[in-house]
Amino acid sequence: MPTLRSLLLLPFFVSVVHAQKAPTKPDIAKLDPAMGVNKAAAAELDWHDVTAWGVEGRILPDQERKRWFDRLPASAEGKVTPAVWSLSRDSAGMMVRFKTDASSIHVHYKLMKEKLGLAHMPATGVSGVDLYARDSDGRWKWVQVTKPAHQEVKVEIIKDLAPGYREYAAYLPLYNGVEFLSIGVPQGAKFEGQAPRPRPIVFYGTSITHGACASRPGMVHTGILGRRFDMPVVNLGFSGNGRMDAAVGDYLVQLDAAVYVIDCLPNMQPAQVTEKCVPLVRQLRAAKPETPIVLVEDRRFTNDWITPLKHKFHTDNHAALRAAYDSLVREGVKNLHYIEGDKLYGEDTEGATDASHASDLGFMRQADIFEPVLRRALGR
Repeated sequence: MPTLRSLLLLPFFVSVVHAQKAPTKPDIAKLDPAMGVNKAAAAELDWHDVTAWGVEGRILPDQERKRWFDRLPASAEGKVTPAVWSLSRDSAGMMVRFKTDASSIHVHYKLMKEKLGLAHMPATGVSGVDLYARDSDGRWKWVQVTKPAHQEVKVEIIKDLAPGYREYAAYLPLYNGVEFLSIGVPQGAKFEGQAPRPRPIVFYGTSITHGACASRPGMVHTGILGRRFDMPVVNLGFSGNGRMDAAVGDYLVQLDAAVYVIDCLPNMQPAQVTEKCVPLVRQLRAAKPETPIVLVEDRRFTNDWITPLKHKFHTDNHAALRAAYDSLVREGVKNLHYIEGDKLYGEDTEGATDASHASDLGFMRQADIFEPVLRRALGR
């Protein structure tokens, strides 16, 4: 039978046990500062609004926009599907170039959506600004990415830069829109905005083209290829809604493209491929008789080796695209190219985040397969 003393001490022992069972959650950012957000921007900077010189990947810039950073002009609303219109307001594929001799680079931007990351994709890819620079040999190399924690981001991207006047490229968020964007440098630093370059590689595709699930905006295969070819890129990837639509084709034909890459099969059934591929190619070819067109097979889910129905779906989709391609070739369509899908993510099952969407590894592997086909198409 408990004594009076033991009863009086019981609350003390319970509180000690409770404290031991529920330790305070550590602040990861304090334990490892590299895990935290970027440092706030300095107080005294020269800020440069990128709309003053323009961004690449923003098609038909002379046409009216609902918002400056929308991928499609205002006329697309009501013509493309509501889903495509909504997704077109993400800034996927947009990239701004500038030159500076600054010792540090800062960025100030506001995001369209409060949600900064996705369940399978980090905030750095969804909502970050990703900075690259040319080295002394003219090659693009990565510098740093923002780690957004709020809808409005005003931070230092990088400091203590090696001296020199060099060219930079900042990739905009993949799965978020941008309300405004300015680049900040220390007062007195030399700064020159670089106008968008003509004749882009134009990609029309699905969530993978859109950028899922790259860790950073510059790691999508479209951006990787843009750097390898040193060419501008237009990313018309629409998550879940890349379906070879004629309404999107109406905007593709308005572009002075160096090459069109049609990569829509992940969002299509074989019957839809049969129905829509040939008409889309004819639509492009009627307006652009000489522009190369590249058709891309569906990538395979990285676990389709153990999911027979998914394996059959990919196989049937590939067969439908190949039949459409063969039909177009017999019809006499010239400058038509083809990329097979079986190895787009590699052969070791490690190229995707969730079986469907590419990881950075998967995007690099796609770029490696796309590159030689695009070189042939571009005459390089």
